[in-house]
Amino acid sequence: MVQVGEYERAGGTKVGAHSRWHRGARREFTIFAVIALVAVGYGSSGASAGGTGSGERLPRPQQTGVYPVHFPGWDAPAPRPTPTVSYPIRWDRGQ
Repeated sequence: MVQVGEYERAGGTKVGAHSRWHRGARREFTIFAVIALVAVGYGSSGASAGGTGSGERLPRPQQTGVYPVHFPGWDAPAPRPTPTVSYPIRWDRGQ
């Protein structure tokens, strides 16, 4: 929007500060609003997922999961790993 400052017309009329739309913006916004309304109207037209359009509702899917979920070995923690060597391994530290 364009901000218009306070000014005085040639006839002596004082005009206060105001804002106005850019040239053509009102028409572009109207086109956008019409397209958005058509899209919303089409999306909520009530057509069922089956495409029958008769307004009948499809049955809701049944729950197939079992909650709470438990994995094998949930209650018994895994044993701690044991070292495979019994001697210290010296690492080359690049000194």
